[in-house]
Amino acid sequence: MPEIKIVTEIAGRICSTPVQVGGTVADGDEIVVVEAMKMEIPVLSPASGKITSLLVKLDDVVAEGQTIAIVAN
Repeated sequence: MPEIKIVTEIAGRICSTPVQVGGTVADGDEIVVVEAMKMEIPVLSPASGKITSLLVKLDDVVAEGQTIAIVAN
C-alpha cells in the first residue's frame, strides 16, 4: 500500500480534525481545517484510503508545507 503524505498549503491553527487514525477517507474529504487570517481553510485528502497517521491535533499551529497526515490506499 503506497502512503500519501498530506500537507497544508497555508500556515495557521488547526481548528477542526474531522478524521481519526484508522478511519477511511474518500478523495476530497476534509482531513483538517486550518484557521488563518480569520478564515477557515479545509485541507482535503488527495486520494481515497485509510488514515494511518494524524500528525496534528486541535489548536496546533502549522507551517506552510507541513505534513499533517498520512493516508495509505
